[in-house]
Amino acid sequence: MYIGVSDKGEIVGLNQNIDELQLQIKDRIKNNILPITLGLYDIEVKEESGKKYLHIIIASGNEKPYYLRKKGMTPEGCFIRVASSCSMSQKQIEESYGKQTRSSLKNIISPTQDLSFSQLKIYYEEKKYPINENFFKQLGLIMEDGKYNYLAYLLADNNDISIKVATYSGNDAYDLIESEEYGYCCLIKAAKNVINKFDLVNKTFTKITSEDRKEVKMFDNISIKEAITNAFVHTLWEREYPPKFEIFNDHIAISSTGGLPLNVSKEDFLKGFSAPTHPELMRVFKDLELVEQLGTGITRILKSYSKDVYEFSDNFIRVNFKFKNPETLGKLPKSVDNANIYSLTETQNRILKLIKSNKRITQAQISNILEVNVTTVARNLKTLKDKNIIRRNGSNKNGQWELL
Repeated sequence: MYIGVSDKGEIVGLNQNIDELQLQIKDRIKNNILPITLGLYDIEVKEESGKKYLHIIIASGNEKPYYLRKKGMTPEGCFIRVASSCSMSQKQIEESYGKQTRSSLKNIISPTQDLSFSQLKIYYEEKKYPINENFFKQLGLIMEDGKYNYLAYLLADNNDISIKVATYSGNDAYDLIESEEYGYCCLIKAAKNVINKFDLVNKTFTKITSEDRKEVKMFDNISIKEAITNAFVHTLWEREYPPKFEIFNDHIAISSTGGLPLNVSKEDFLKGFSAPTHPELMRVFKDLELVEQLGTGITRILKSYSKDVYEFSDNFIRVNFKFKNPETLGKLPKSVDNANIYSLTETQNRILKLIKSNKRITQAQISNILEVNVTTVARNLKTLKDKNIIRRNGSNKNGQWELL
């Protein structure tokens, strides 16, 4: 939905205070529509040719029919677009209500009521959100009887939710060599830890010649982060089966249970049409900037990978990311040994960039720029020299570096 765009698609812009209008729309949606629509809409300000307008992204919810609070679940309060008609008949309302998904996390009681939320509060305080007496209610963590729900359980400091990253020696799940645990804590913390784990795994391959230096990551970090957060947000947590994160010798696999969201086809999914399985959980991930606008995760992934990375079944969605081959750096000249392709650490890559820009740079200068101690610089320089990537010509004081 667009505000500030004519029926013909012409951007006419908005004359009023756009920030105030944005808040007004959010307030009306929040206070005038039931069931709660948190996590089901997003509003962004766009601008073209100096004209600002609003783009409202609306996702499909699992608790239909949604209705105007004042009118209730009646033909005057429920709406559906069928040709030129908008109002829902009583029969349509009853049929829609009969199909309603009632397994919402907010409607399932937490298995324990002894919960604390220090981690969650810290994350919200870091984003400058006020923490007051209505904090839990605003996030939808409390049921009508005042008890914590399953969403609260997932976001609490301690829970029984296991989140593992498994590493295998081959390209299947036969030989497990490592299984690291990141769960039993606030789901936000678990997601951040998994994202950080994959950041560490993502090596940089570098090819250096006398004329140039090229590098490529094993996989696209943005796509992996989107796939991880999608798995956390869309997994059917009420089934008590967490997402799976697996590292093989040639690819990464990320799986979430539940299959496609309700009323979303495979084609819709791949086009980025959003229908959050757990809108309240999506809202928290969005508040804390782990996801951006609704529906952008899939499109971000498909900017770097083909649709073939997705695997669908009735009970799960899996996304497989093949590792990039160092040969994608370009065909090596015969005079250049393949040994010039290395997996380098971030520090070593940064040191190489400094040397390329200033071949007379000293260890002390590198230490100062990178804000690491001289011992760390010396150790990494030795590694680069041992790999025949660089060498020092002349003395430490008056010499210079050479890229091999």
